Amino acid sequence: MNRILSIIYPLVTLAVLLAIWQLSVSLWSIPEYILPAPAEVWTTLVDLFRQGIIWKHIGYTLSATLIGYALGSGFALLAGAALAESATFEKFVYPLLVAVQSTPKVALAPLILVWFGFGIASKVVLVVLLCFFPLFINTLVGFKRVDADLIDACRAFSASRWYIFRHVKLPSVAGDIFAGLQIGIALALIGAVVGELVSSEAGLGYMIGAAAANLNVGTMFAGVFLLAVIGVIGSQSVRWLHRRLVFWEAPRADDTRTVR
Repeated sequence: MNRILSIIYPLVTLAVLLAIWQLSVSLWSIPEYILPAPAEVWTTLVDLFRQGIIWKHIGYTLSATLIGYALGSGFALLAGAALAESATFEKFVYPLLVAVQSTPKVALAPLILVWFGFGIASKVVLVVLLCFFPLFINTLVGFKRVDADLIDACRAFSASRWYIFRHVKLPSVAGDIFAGLQIGIALALIGAVVGELVSSEAGLGYMIGAAAANLNVGTMFAGVFLLAVIGVIGSQSVRWLHRRLVFWEAPRADDTRTVR
């Protein structure tokens, strides 16, 4: 019942917001080229799917997002674990990573286009840069705050470094890793869209930019709606994996009962 209600509540809020949007457009006679009604946006979205135009853009954006997200997350996990295990390595590398993160990625986008071209490779690189740092920081901090007494107890029983990493450190930091993955999935989608807006041949960002040039606000809203749906699905997928894989952090049913 709790899971059903967790779905119903946001849907009710969405329905109320759409009703307010529809009434506002009707009451104040807002022109379509400024703010189309939800019904008009839905009609535009249905037409895009019926014509088959939208599938190419969805596939392009998803490809850039997922490939970049996988690469960026993998690099972040390896870098975070390596720096946490070696203080010397951290001193050499961490300041450089912070410098790269401090640079606005939008400013790097033109340079990335020059290096990697106007195809999907440049979008993937931008996604990697955006989703790398949150997971890297979460992983690094998580490994550093593992219970030192528990590690010392394992060493007292002659446990190997790999055993401690796998059975003590990794389970302890799993929650932090998934928190970083949760942030990264949203940033990955942003990176893909920013790259498509700067220069691209396809993608939802490209479609929104082309619609903006033609003042086709209905298509712009349709693209934004699809990006929101993709973002929600990605975020919920990471949360589902978190509950399934890091099961020891899930709240127990006994915790919700009233103590008498």
